[in-house]
Amino acid sequence: MRTAAPVPATADLMDTDSTAVSVHAPLRHYGGRTFLHGAVRTVLCHEDNALVRSLAAEPGHGRVLVVDGGGSPRAALVGGEVARNAAANGWSGIVVNGAVRDVAELRLVDLCVLALTTSPRRAERAGRGEVDVPVAFGGAVIVPGTEIVGDEDGLVLRPGGGDR
Repeated sequence: MRTAAPVPATADLMDTDSTAVSVHAPLRHYGGRTFLHGAVRTVLCHEDNALVRSLAAEPGHGRVLVVDGGGSPRAALVGGEVARNAAANGWSGIVVNGAVRDVAELRLVDLCVLALTTSPRRAERAGRGEVDVPVAFGGAVIVPGTEIVGDEDGLVLRPGGGDR
């Protein structure tokens, strides 16, 4: 049985892969894991997490859900329930350009969860937003299907590397 080669740390990727792009955002770790790797799926939404909840309930196949909430600290786009669903459905991680909540619960979930901040307020669930569109934050444009690697040093995109 052949196993996949281990994924290099983000610092090593930046040193050895000239196509690698670093995401410069002050993201903090909230989940039970500190490493993520996979092809990106995106959600663009503002203080509404209905689409995030829906995707977390689908099979993740080791992918990473990148949620661009415009950096809003006003409402949490991911909480304990969403993270547990994502972990149970095989997602590698969730990156939130915005807020999360249920921090004590998130620490217990076997999932890498990165976000800018926390908010006790839950997001609306009206279904406003877009799925699988390019999103831009942290000085990078994140395109669905792009390979992303995250660890305690940061996030790195490998353009053209998704679904390897």
